[in-house]
Amino acid sequence: MNNWDFSVIPKYFTSFMPYAWMTVQVTVFGLLIGLVLGLGFALLRLSKLKILNYPAKAYIWAIRGTPLLLQLLFIYFGLVTIVVIDKIPAACIALGIHNGAYIAEIFRGSIQSVDRGQREAGLSLGMTSGKIMKNIILPQAFKRAVPPLGNQFIIALKDSSLASAISVGELLLHARQLGSSQYQLMEMLTIAAIYYLFMTTVLTVISNLVEKKLKVSDNKSTI
Repeated sequence: MNNWDFSVIPKYFTSFMPYAWMTVQVTVFGLLIGLVLGLGFALLRLSKLKILNYPAKAYIWAIRGTPLLLQLLFIYFGLVTIVVIDKIPAACIALGIHNGAYIAEIFRGSIQSVDRGQREAGLSLGMTSGKIMKNIILPQAFKRAVPPLGNQFIIALKDSSLASAISVGELLLHARQLGSSQYQLMEMLTIAAIYYLFMTTVLTVISNLVEKKLKVSDNKSTI
């Protein structure tokens, strides 16, 4: 019979805060890397030049076809043979590379969803392809990418728990270690779940607010 005692949750709840902050940091830095890689590879993926298009396709295919945990272990233990890298930067890099492939596809779809007539209108005004992309296509693509990006950010936050595999001091690792030492694993995992639910809820609310604001601005611009 399991003697779970959830009354201890208030006692240990605040001890999870530093580890929740580490989870947030790993997620944020991983997403920043992912956004840069995602936009870059999305543009390469849309290029008509095979020398640019094929490497982008290969990156997206390889990353989406292998699990994040494998990528994390590969980067952490593989890079050690080349350069000394701490476990936290390794986790951020792995999370960034992994999310970059999915973000690239989000950006690619958003860019392709913009009406081709707008590109043709820009060309008729004498604008270069670069200016058309920067001033016309990308602003609209970013707006359309907000909902799927919000979902990807939430996935990234939850995926950051895999950093515990290389002993990054985030929520899940702390919950497992504290649970083992106190013989209250389920109680500690419950606290971690509460923190994750809170953070994902905050991200969802922010994403919805941004989406609504962009829709309002679109409506105003058409008046």
